[in-house]
Amino acid sequence: MSKGHGFPALAAHHYFHGREVNLQLAQLAALIAYSGLFIAFGLYISRRVKKADDFLVAGRSLGPGLLAATFLAANIGAGSTVGAAGLGYAYGLGAWWWVGSAGIGSLILANTVGPKIWALAAKNGWRTVGDYLDYRYSRSVRGLIAVLLWAGTLMILAGQLIAISQILEVVAGVPKWQGCIIGGVVVTTYFSAGGLLASAWVNVIQLTVKFAGFLLAVPVGLRAIGGWSALQPTLAASQKLGIEGVLYYVAILVPSFIISPGLIQKLYGGRDQAAVRKGINWNAAGLLMFAFAPAILGAIAHSQYPDLANRELALPTLMTKLLPGWLGLLTLAAVFSAEISACDAILLMLSSSLSIDLYETFLRPAASERDILLAGRIAAVLGALMGVLLAIELPSIIAALQIFYTLMAVALFAPLLVGLYSRRPTARRAMVTIIASVIVTLFTHFMTGGAGIWVLPPSLIGIAAGFVIMITP
Repeated sequence: MSKGHGFPALAAHHYFHGREVNLQLAQLAALIAYSGLFIAFGLYISRRVKKADDFLVAGRSLGPGLLAATFLAANIGAGSTVGAAGLGYAYGLGAWWWVGSAGIGSLILANTVGPKIWALAAKNGWRTVGDYLDYRYSRSVRGLIAVLLWAGTLMILAGQLIAISQILEVVAGVPKWQGCIIGGVVVTTYFSAGGLLASAWVNVIQLTVKFAGFLLAVPVGLRAIGGWSALQPTLAASQKLGIEGVLYYVAILVPSFIISPGLIQKLYGGRDQAAVRKGINWNAAGLLMFAFAPAILGAIAHSQYPDLANRELALPTLMTKLLPGWLGLLTLAAVFSAEISACDAILLMLSSSLSIDLYETFLRPAASERDILLAGRIAAVLGALMGVLLAIELPSIIAALQIFYTLMAVALFAPLLVGLYSRRPTARRAMVTIIASVIVTLFTHFMTGGAGIWVLPPSLIGIAAGFVIMITP
């Protein structure tokens, strides 16, 4: 999942302005070379893609290591880096809960839903969450969720492309529209060539850079300010997230990481149940550990630059003012990796749903494997094009990203989980649950200004309403 927060372009540019030209050129050259590596490696792996299963579920061949890598790469997006560092700037170590909640959701997925739904998928040849919904409920339920998925994923994709364009604007003064196109071309080229199989291997490179950048930045940053003891006053004085804040993050993120269509499709690519359990557990462990890095970096930024106009400037400020040049460049590459890998995970959701849930299910049920493979590639290109156009037109859709991702979790959570463990709920009840859960969430959100009721955020109230409808006799 990508929790999409990018650089606020104009404000961040203020901090980068005036840097030496050779450093700016080095940053741009590094990102160009890095992007070229993604494309070349993706095209190389794509030679192994012969049929639709290879493209959509990696031929169900991924071992625990590749599964863990592709999960982590998708889960550590721009919001888990720049956004989480911004939370660390405000809340200190309390910001751990942003990425930590994703780790908790992943633990639940690894040890409950994941292995169970993989076994059913392998037995029945499923490629999307829509296949499960059609099997368990009806084609109508599948279609309803698919429509929500298409709208939501396009908005999330646009948000990630905006974030990529902001990095390119900061580094090289590239206009937003050009940055969106460049980001779209990079991710579309390697993903449309090789699908999940290519992105899983490219994700290994991206993940290595992410962890190297952030795990080196923490000790170097601490050393630059005088060690952990020098950070203590900042941590003590930081705002407290509180039980309401913790519950808010848990309620939004834990369910999303249990039933995300993109993550479930990635686990379909596992070679067996053991690989699914191990791979997603390793991913969870990685998230639970990584969650400390952006929180600490944000706190370091607050200790040195307490008057930033926008807390999301915390990471770019560290990259340019505190960290040595080589590490700032590595951290820049890590953030770029986060955004690109989030884009390929979104394209996987979009292309698979359009090629399977729309094309094969409703338009051409007799389509061959070759036809579906071509449809998946065309859907990836068209989806990326739509995402680029949205990204160019919309100034900022951070709030929309959260709303759409929340609605996806609200709509899917109860029907998927209850249907997986009980044969009682019918297709009609699932349809009512999906619609009612979304309505309750939206109603609560607008009536309370997004605050929810007591300590319960709107999404949790919507999910609870869905469970009540699903399990009521």
